[in-house]
Amino acid sequence: MAADSMEIDDSLYSRQRYVLGDRAMHQMAQSSVFLSGMGGLGIEIALCFVAVQAVTLHDTKQCETWDLGCNFFIRKEDVLSQRRRVEVVCPRVAELNPYVHVDISSSALDDNTDLSFLRKYQCVILTEARLNLQKRVNDFCHSQQPPIRFIGCDAYGICVRVFCDFGDEFEVSDPTGEEPKEIFIQNITQDNPGVVTCMDNQPHGLQTGQSVIFREVGGMVELNGTTQQVSVLSPHSFAIRDTSLLQPYAHGGFFVLVKTPKTYRFVSEPGSISARNISQRVLQDAPVNTELVHCLSRTARGTLPPLAAAVGGVASQEVLKAITGKFAPLQQWLYLDAVEVVRPLQALATEEFFPRGDRYDGLRACIGESMCLELHKLRVFMVGCGAIGCEMLKNFALLGVGLAKSSGEVCITDPDLIEKSNLNRQFLFRPHHIQKPKSTTAAEATCEINPDLQVEAHLNKVCPATENIYNDSFYSSLNLVVTALDNVEARRYVDSRCVSNQRPLLDSGTMGTKGHTEIIVPNLTESYNSHRDPPEEEIPFCTLKSFPSVIEHTIQWARDKFENAFVHKPSLYNSFWQTHSSAEVVLQRMQTGESLEGSFQVIKLLSRRPSRWEQCITVARLKFEKYFKRKALQLLHSFPLDTRLKDGSLFWQSPKRPPTPIEFDLKDSLHFTFIVSTARLFAGIYNISYTEKDLSEEMVARILATVKIPQYSPSEKVSRSTDESAKKPDQMKMPVSSEEEREAIVQLEEAIATDRGLQMSPLQFEKDDDSNGHMDFVTSASALRATMYSIEPADRLKTKRIAGKIIPAIATATAAVAGLVALELIKVVGGYEFESFKNCFFNLAIPVIVLTEPAIVKRTLIRNNIYFSIWDCWTIFGHEDFTLSEFMNAVREKYGIEPTMVVHGVKMLYVPVMPGHSKRLKLTMQKLIKPSVDRRYVDLTVSFAPEADGDEDLPGPPVRYYFSPGAGTP
Repeated sequence: MAADSMEIDDSLYSRQRYVLGDRAMHQMAQSSVFLSGMGGLGIEIALCFVAVQAVTLHDTKQCETWDLGCNFFIRKEDVLSQRRRVEVVCPRVAELNPYVHVDISSSALDDNTDLSFLRKYQCVILTEARLNLQKRVNDFCHSQQPPIRFIGCDAYGICVRVFCDFGDEFEVSDPTGEEPKEIFIQNITQDNPGVVTCMDNQPHGLQTGQSVIFREVGGMVELNGTTQQVSVLSPHSFAIRDTSLLQPYAHGGFFVLVKTPKTYRFVSEPGSISARNISQRVLQDAPVNTELVHCLSRTARGTLPPLAAAVGGVASQEVLKAITGKFAPLQQWLYLDAVEVVRPLQALATEEFFPRGDRYDGLRACIGESMCLELHKLRVFMVGCGAIGCEMLKNFALLGVGLAKSSGEVCITDPDLIEKSNLNRQFLFRPHHIQKPKSTTAAEATCEINPDLQVEAHLNKVCPATENIYNDSFYSSLNLVVTALDNVEARRYVDSRCVSNQRPLLDSGTMGTKGHTEIIVPNLTESYNSHRDPPEEEIPFCTLKSFPSVIEHTIQWARDKFENAFVHKPSLYNSFWQTHSSAEVVLQRMQTGESLEGSFQVIKLLSRRPSRWEQCITVARLKFEKYFKRKALQLLHSFPLDTRLKDGSLFWQSPKRPPTPIEFDLKDSLHFTFIVSTARLFAGIYNISYTEKDLSEEMVARILATVKIPQYSPSEKVSRSTDESAKKPDQMKMPVSSEEEREAIVQLEEAIATDRGLQMSPLQFEKDDDSNGHMDFVTSASALRATMYSIEPADRLKTKRIAGKIIPAIATATAAVAGLVALELIKVVGGYEFESFKNCFFNLAIPVIVLTEPAIVKRTLIRNNIYFSIWDCWTIFGHEDFTLSEFMNAVREKYGIEPTMVVHGVKMLYVPVMPGHSKRLKLTMQKLIKPSVDRRYVDLTVSFAPEADGDEDLPGPPVRYYFSPGAGTP
């Protein structure tokens, strides 16, 4: 982001823009920050907020071996050459973002320093500073006009703290960052106060005291455009002012939350400490947490890298708040500890924690030598090398997870290549890595941080297709699995593999400023698949086709048009001609009355196929007429504005919006963009070349002057697209009339005569390439449709986010979530008790951090004190002649319960009520299952007899049947 021109490099910052917004991004581009302390905590903070105009990094210390275990930018050669820490890290921090000016200071910062040099900064952050110095700097910052925002951070072993002071009055433009939604209205009472009820019991998400603005209310029109303060009555209703003298509510309308700025007040650190001292004196009889004091004193000189990463992410978010006024700031102290990490280690000999002169001395001071050795031996599989994956690898390097000399290993896999937009938060990657594989690049960068790591990089997608690579033997060689990807289905698949192979899983994710962690431990916790997120709500077919009411509908409509015209139809076309050798053969078969699936759609494409750029412009112009004029005219013909339903209510009432036909105007930039982008996409799928001159307004206008628009005549048929119960039709299976058949044959004859091509080039939607015209089409098409339906259009950035299903992302949340997960990794390795593990949900915007115990595993009673959980898998060992009857007897004898039904996948091996199944009892398991030669076992679903007749069969755990007695040995 260039501060002088105020232009935002969307290819780099797009994910962050969705979190912060352009106003905040512009403020960052004009801000200067001073950061003191280049230890583990300071460098974590620097990593996350480097998107400002200028940063001064301050430090006075030399590199030491100790630093290698907490500062990922310091190398062994830096220690040997006794370089200053700040000189080492400066170019490496600067490398993260070419738009940021990074300089250094190694001057003394103490009680005698003249602090006037700080006046040029908007925010000052101190780490590794004595409390007296923090107080002095804070006082100076607070006294300035305007005040300099001050943040103090400390990390002492297992305890960290953050303190914020943004001045006497600090205005926040948007405390939550949540995007207000349009909520449609069911009713508004004519009363004092008036009560507003949401349509379809949709939750309004409001709080008492907030304000909303009303739009498009029918009847009670006096409310339109007014802002009303609300008093919440229920999740679906709220009260506003007196509406008793207004006109009666008739229909429709919606409201939107009005975001109002909020002012926060801060006191400087000395004043804050004095206030805390008073409260401590009041509560002086309260018991002291001696365990916490003991753990802190033992570990204070050490460093726990994951904890530094977690609090570094939190502190960095506060820096962004300080310079942008976006999101609610911390008020004013945050304390976080990891006492549960060291609690089980207190009985160890003190020698365990002594320094040994290597890079792990800081870590060793916190968790001891034995735990360090266990981390070195760890064998980890991590799926995904994006933002969280990069952060996790950094934590692995600092913790010494998977060292070659200890027979440890970190195996990573990711099929994706590095894009420019990744560089903003996937900190292991640099511009020269673009279009290189994420996994191999991340592996190389991780080994630069810690050369002793053994990192094996794969380019595989983890799914059923790769079970031959990531098989049971592979999983049995692991100590734990980490998922670092945003694909829910992939995470569910990995979870199922971990459960079936009894392996712990560490899962996490972020969305904007929000993050979560979930710890899954065999036989202790529930798994990822134990809970299901509510399914994503699909937009009804009729809403997309005829009755859009919000901008999301028009964006999805435009996206669907892209997929249908430029992806699906060309793919169908190519597939058809791969099946049928020539157009002549197809014509002969159709002339004999043979029905060929897909032929009518393919012939229509063939007969209308353009061969020149001018024809592409013509097609685009006709599409404009169809989409934005004729569709509206037809709807208004079928349903005039005064149409009423059977109950007497108006057809066109909220959320239905009547369309207004759009007259084409080449001078309108939106119209021009639609024509040119649509023509370019048609040229792309039909392999038609064009020049820059062809894209000019002059050339396009010349072509359009020759285009004849057929006269419109309305259809008397009511379209399926207005049927609210209709689903999207399958074009391949639509009924075809005999007249259409005859027309298709004629079209095919004409196409053969003119030698039309039998090959098209399907496109693949690519949102991040501004030169391909994809987003031009979706943005212009969506905006035109929104205009047609009186919906406020979305800008390109918002359209891109919704159309591309982009998950907003920011480095602060990524660092925090990865640090919290890595803390749990230590507990998993140490075999800690259930009570030690912590799941976390946080929202750094509010800010809130919630730590909870994981969900304890549920145990299901079969009967007679026989229980099972998701982690249980019963085993039966057979042999070549082992029969189904012997299998069932073996289950009964080993587990004390009678099997009644045996199923393998979707194949029913034995169901008593099925005809002929009783004869299967004598068949061998080999014959029933027909395993492949290399298959050692199968997992079977077995049901058991109920306690009483008439009851349903009882479920049980999967029963793993091994085909030979020795097959269970890995």
